[in-house]
Amino acid sequence: MTNDEVKSNCNEVALVTGASRGIGKQIALNLLEDGYVVVGTATTEEGARNIDSYESKCGKACVGIKLDVSQADEVSRSIAEISEKFSVPKVLVNNAGVARDSLLMRMKENDWDLVLDTNLKGIYHLSKYCLKGMTRARWGRIINITSVVASMGNAGQANYAASKAGVEGFTRSLAKEVGQRNITVNCVAPGFIDTDMTRGLPSDVTDSLTKQIPLGRFGHVRDIASLVSFLCSESGSYITGETIQVNGGMYLK
Repeated sequence: MTNDEVKSNCNEVALVTGASRGIGKQIALNLLEDGYVVVGTATTEEGARNIDSYESKCGKACVGIKLDVSQADEVSRSIAEISEKFSVPKVLVNNAGVARDSLLMRMKENDWDLVLDTNLKGIYHLSKYCLKGMTRARWGRIINITSVVASMGNAGQANYAASKAGVEGFTRSLAKEVGQRNITVNCVAPGFIDTDMTRGLPSDVTDSLTKQIPLGRFGHVRDIASLVSFLCSESGSYITGETIQVNGGMYLK
C-alpha cells in the first residue's frame, strides 16, 4: 500500500477471524502495518491474549477477542461492540476454520456439522453482520480464506472440501449482490503453507507433498497475507468474485 493509503486507513477497522496463529496471525500483522485498527478473533481467552500482543513497527496494537464464529448471537454482539468501541469493520477477513478428517464411511455426523458450521455458516454470520455497515459506508472488502482442496478434493476431507467449495460459491454470489455498493468479495485459496500445523507432519509426508508442487516448496504465510493486503488496497479494487489460488502450481485451472 502507498503511504497515503496507510494514512487513510488509520481509523478503519479490519476484522480477522482465526488470528491467533499461522496465516491469520500474519494477515493481522500485515493489516496493522497497512494502518488499520485490527481486531482478531480466537476460540479461547489465551488465543485472544496472544493477539493482544501483536504490534506494528510503529507500535500500533492489535485487539484480540474470543469468538465462536458459528454462533449468530456471539457474532452479532461482537460486531456491535467493535462498532461502538472503534467503528464498523470495513475489512473482513474470514480465516477461522477447523478440520475433522475421516473417510466418509467412518465420519461422525457431529464432525460433519462442526466443519460446515464453522467454515461455511461462520462466514455467513460474519458477512451478514458486517455488511450493514459496509453498505452504509458504500465501501468494503470481504476476503474469505478457502483451500486448494476445494478445487482438487482430498480423500478423508469430504466435509472440509465441501465447506471450502461452498465458501467459493457463496463468494461469487455475494460479489454480485454488493458490487454496486463498492464492496468487493474474494477468496484466497492457499495450498500447503509452512505453519505450525504442517511442520508437525512426518518428513516422508512432507517430502511427498513437496514433490507435487512445481515450485518445490511449501508457501509462506506472507504469501497469503500479502495478497490479502493487495485485495484490500486501491490496486485491488477492480477484483471481485474471484478465487485466487496460491499453491505453487500444485493445482492449475
